[in-house]
Amino acid sequence: MTLPETPGTDTRPGPRRRTVVAAGAGAVALSALGAPTAGAADGNAAHGTAVHGTAVHGRTPRAPRLGTGWQRYVQAPASRTVRPVLVLATTGDVRAPEGLLAPGGARTVLRRPRPAAAPRWPEGTVAEASSAHAGNNGNDGRPRTYDAGNAIDGDPDTFWNDDTLGEFPDTLTLTLPAARELSGVTVVSNSDGVPTDFTVDVWRDGGWWTAATVADNDVSHRAVPFARPVSTTRVRITVTAVQDTPRGAFTRINEVWPEAVEPVEPPSVTVDFGKVVVGYPRVRFTSASDNSPGVRLAFSETRQFLTDRSDFTRSDQSGVPAQGTDQFAVPAGGADWTDRKGHQNGTQVYADGLHGFRYLKITLDALASDAPAAEPWGTVEIDSVGLDFTAYLGTPATYRGWFLCSDDDLNRYWYGASYTNELVTDTFRQDDVDPRNAWSASLEGQLVLHDGPKRDRDPYVGDLAVSARTLYLTHDEAAEAARNVLADLAAHQRADGWIPPASINAYTLPLFDYPLWWVTCSWDYVLYTGDRGYAERHYPNLLKVLDVWYPSVTDSAGLLSKGLNDTGGYGDYAFLGRTGRITYYNANYVQALNDAAALARWLGRRSDADRWTERAGRVRDAINAQLWDASAGAYLDSGTGPVRHAQDGNAIAVTAGVADAGRAASALAHLDATTRRPYGNAFMDNDTLFDGASQRVYAFTSYPEIVARFETGRADSALDQIRRTYGWMDGHDPGITHWEGIGPDGSLYEDAYTSMAHGWSTGVLPALTHQLLGARPTSPGYVTWEVRPHPGDVSWAQGQLPTPHGPLRVEWNRTSTVFAVTVHVPAGTRGAVALPGDSGRLTVRGGGRVLWNGRRASARSVSVSGGRVTVSDLGPGTHSFTATTGRG
Repeated sequence: MTLPETPGTDTRPGPRRRTVVAAGAGAVALSALGAPTAGAADGNAAHGTAVHGTAVHGRTPRAPRLGTGWQRYVQAPASRTVRPVLVLATTGDVRAPEGLLAPGGARTVLRRPRPAAAPRWPEGTVAEASSAHAGNNGNDGRPRTYDAGNAIDGDPDTFWNDDTLGEFPDTLTLTLPAARELSGVTVVSNSDGVPTDFTVDVWRDGGWWTAATVADNDVSHRAVPFARPVSTTRVRITVTAVQDTPRGAFTRINEVWPEAVEPVEPPSVTVDFGKVVVGYPRVRFTSASDNSPGVRLAFSETRQFLTDRSDFTRSDQSGVPAQGTDQFAVPAGGADWTDRKGHQNGTQVYADGLHGFRYLKITLDALASDAPAAEPWGTVEIDSVGLDFTAYLGTPATYRGWFLCSDDDLNRYWYGASYTNELVTDTFRQDDVDPRNAWSASLEGQLVLHDGPKRDRDPYVGDLAVSARTLYLTHDEAAEAARNVLADLAAHQRADGWIPPASINAYTLPLFDYPLWWVTCSWDYVLYTGDRGYAERHYPNLLKVLDVWYPSVTDSAGLLSKGLNDTGGYGDYAFLGRTGRITYYNANYVQALNDAAALARWLGRRSDADRWTERAGRVRDAINAQLWDASAGAYLDSGTGPVRHAQDGNAIAVTAGVADAGRAASALAHLDATTRRPYGNAFMDNDTLFDGASQRVYAFTSYPEIVARFETGRADSALDQIRRTYGWMDGHDPGITHWEGIGPDGSLYEDAYTSMAHGWSTGVLPALTHQLLGARPTSPGYVTWEVRPHPGDVSWAQGQLPTPHGPLRVEWNRTSTVFAVTVHVPAGTRGAVALPGDSGRLTVRGGGRVLWNGRRASARSVSVSGGRVTVSDLGPGTHSFTATTGRG
């Protein structure tokens, strides 16, 4: 989930496709639940024999023995104590920085001399500015001023802030009581955005004379020496450009000093944890000088935004002064310090606690406002740095579902998605969630699916539409995380039937689409788990969503229309400014109605099921009549305003069954022609909604498009989209985990604020399991299931799906003429296998006999549907089939 904010990319090439190499001996034996046996080594074994003895006509692709080899892709740390893997950089006086990587070795020492007092302007100096921002309560609720005088008051925590956002030049003029000889000045600016281009003029001989020009500045402490000393009574700084930050493109100057003082570079060590991790940072200090030297910890998910300030801190959005780092004053005797939220000394020396990050910079420094509790100088000795990992620990032993195929990249993306999702599966804790009024007593201490480990850390139901499926297919004992969120949101349903999207803002954040996601996520939960108790308990909530709230925003054509019933100000998953009849909302409505109907039939509420099915048909017809753009061959994003076509509406129109085969083919072709980017498919085909919309990629809305491509027989284009989208994220910093959104040219779409590990972006995992491998449940609790592979250019695939009845295992391989599949079915379930290929050219064998000869079936359980030969009514046990193209 992304919330509105007031407000580079790593250039390594993306990964090249690789094929899994068969390994021979060393295979891992699996227990019934798919965990490696004790002492077994990871392997990627392959045998190259016919699948379970089935005669295969043509050469069989080599594949590892079922259940082996996948373990090497697992990304989670081996234990909850996580150590950095590399020292990236040091600055200043640092000894033995590698000592931070492991305890008990060399001690890392940081030293910094006591700095000299900052020079001051003579008494009576006056500061004036071209403009000054009005005073307010700042980001911490405390009254602040931004007048020009703050730049010469000797307090580096106050600053001058101009009042012309993004407009230049801005000027700061200092008038001295008497002439003074100056050899230069020092400009100390705000870390929220420094002046990048400015001149320093002095008054001489009745006019202004340029003493220095600064360009491309990127430091907050900038010494500006003059070419020669000059005697003057006035100094003017003219700023023509600043860094543009989430806090706005303003000129901010904290202090100007009457000398060019070169900064003493503070000692720092930057370490790399190798991938995004989440938890409580821990530093073991063995000793320090007796002046309470401070350390500041800055965190970032990417190197691009690794600076002296964290890429995100919750303190920046809460009631403490915005500091950008976590602080600690080291006692002389040392300390085994765990970063926990709160002040170390009264209202001084604040730390934020939990962080999600890959890179950590530790600096011997302190905020001026923390003196004397913490001083920016002294000596600090450190034994080691680590992290107490708080998220779900997905080791090979915890996986109940897994996946493996002949394409090494796809395997890596699948387990990258799983690790991303593990990072967001965590306990809801008051100190660690979004400070924007997101805490809820009803969720405290419960396992939940957050949206991301770094930032919001709030469970959003729209994110669950993807992340919960990922969870159900990997770690079934964590399914309670999804249930906890869904049940909690239902408990906060409004009287009019609207269900909140999350706990943030005390369950009041108005989103138009998220009650629909609550319906579909509830059906998903029941489908994967068979939890009848949940379905019965929350069925009344579902009735109010579909029969009370959404009818209140339905127009005369039977379509949802944002703006009715005072919903014009409601947002959606990306807070998009679109109103009226939106294809995405209405296609999602069709999906929710059909999902609700399936749940109602399962519970025996046939009249509700029939009513919702009939309504879904009416909405489908209205979408096709009102929102299909025949000239573009795609569904309109909105029935009003500028013409554009969105990924979300067109993709879900296909997956929800709104589009017939012709419209589906046309809509997907339109998306290919207009939204294809090197880093995925953009979510809009033009920029009429906002500038750059046609360059933005959301994996969240890409997931239904990928599914639509698989399900309409376009497996190769689905795989191409996966490789572009997930290959880009996997191949660029921070690697492995999946981003909240991708911006123009593959950038972080919201700069440092972007979450680089976001559960809603993990759709590659269910797509590869359900569509490529082809296995999925078709009734609650996997009582019935289907295996319908969409192999594309993949040679073989295998996997396991956790069900309440035991594991459902599937393996298939193919050549140019033969497709062989084996299904291992748990007790208490029955299902069907739909073999890929043109039924008129296939010979299908199974159980030692011909089941289909290209014209007719030899058993009642064999049929042709959608051009595929389908073998139905398969019960517990092992079933193997081959489909041979041409003469069998």
